[in-house]
Amino acid sequence: MLVMNRLRSLMFLVLLLIIGFTHSFSQTLQNAEPRSADFSPERLARLDQLFQQYIDSGWINGATALIARNGKIVYYKGTGYDDISTKKPLHKDAIMRIASQTKAITSVAVMMLYEEGKFLLDDPISKYIPEFKNPVVLDQFNESDTTYTTVPAKSEVTIRHLLTHTSGIQYAQIGSKVFKAIYAKSGIVAGIGVDKIKLADIIKKLGPLPLEHQPGEKFTYGLNTDVLGYLVEVVSGMPFNVFLKKRIFDPLGMKDTYFYLPEEKRHRLATLYTTDDQQRIQKAGATMDINGNILTDYPNINGTYYSGGGGLASTAYDFSVFMQMLLNNGVYNGTRILSRNSIRMMTTNQIGDLRLGRGNTFGLGFELVTEKGSAYSPRPEGSYSWGGMFSSSYWIDPKEKIIGQLFLQVFPNKHGEIHEKFKVLTYQALSN
Repeated sequence: MLVMNRLRSLMFLVLLLIIGFTHSFSQTLQNAEPRSADFSPERLARLDQLFQQYIDSGWINGATALIARNGKIVYYKGTGYDDISTKKPLHKDAIMRIASQTKAITSVAVMMLYEEGKFLLDDPISKYIPEFKNPVVLDQFNESDTTYTTVPAKSEVTIRHLLTHTSGIQYAQIGSKVFKAIYAKSGIVAGIGVDKIKLADIIKKLGPLPLEHQPGEKFTYGLNTDVLGYLVEVVSGMPFNVFLKKRIFDPLGMKDTYFYLPEEKRHRLATLYTTDDQQRIQKAGATMDINGNILTDYPNINGTYYSGGGGLASTAYDFSVFMQMLLNNGVYNGTRILSRNSIRMMTTNQIGDLRLGRGNTFGLGFELVTEKGSAYSPRPEGSYSWGGMFSSSYWIDPKEKIIGQLFLQVFPNKHGEIHEKFKVLTYQALSN
């Protein structure tokens, strides 16, 4: 009997350890006192001072921000105004245009289908989207009439090239002068605020157009992730927006993330601001010109283009749930979205000796902080991140178990250094 009791006690202890181990890797976001996550409340308050300084200076209208460590939310606020003229406050659950933060979600969708054996990352994209067969690279461009010559590409564009922005595909509207002209002539758009067009139509027209360089030769930020959104449609048999809702947003409980907002939530869309010649903010007009009109309230229309590279709107909390899932090695609240080895691949250097700014590199959808890059930022090596055109930024830090999100709605933002200051003030608040 004594042996049996001891055996039961041992089994119970093992069960508790298993539960604790599992919980530590599947944490859900919970409000917590900063000290419980080793943050100093007094030092975190410096964030309030930072945001207020920028608001008082007329550089931003407001911000929403969230910081969590080990799943414990230590900072989650809306600061400033949604509308400066009426003093309407900016609430922390305001819905923001997240622009290129969409790329992380699209990359996860691609990796989910990869895990189902639908394709391999080094498959040519033409295997699934035939219009990309036999790619060509730009040789000579005539600026006077936008004609050009090409040379054959040395290899096909692969899914890995698209995930790493090494395909040679450029950006419409916001890319280089040459490719803005080439894409405009063919009706290629960046996919934000474009109203009644279809993803399939744009991507099929993009396929035969020239690449800027040989696949794999350089890191060139472009419409790669929009192509991947269409790949998800082709392989899954679902419209891209439906796939994201069924396979990612609903399982994670992301209730405020959409390409186009339902009518009952449109009043929560944050006002978009721009910066004038005196570097002070003013409301953006009905359209915003970045060498092509962008509808400022595009999430509040019944659009049909689902841009995997930049089309989503979300909240600081919703996107933080997505980040926590990644930090948890692919699982959140008991729901597994990806395996830990897929997360490992996504956060491993995939571009070899190519480098982004300050020595950082790139994985499958994220910029990765290298040892060299960590000298310029408090974020340690292995942290991964990106941001969005309307002045938003996020990062995920597996070593310190921190996620951080800062949303502004300003384009262009001539005071973008606030994002790095946000990171600095986060890490200086750690007490351990």
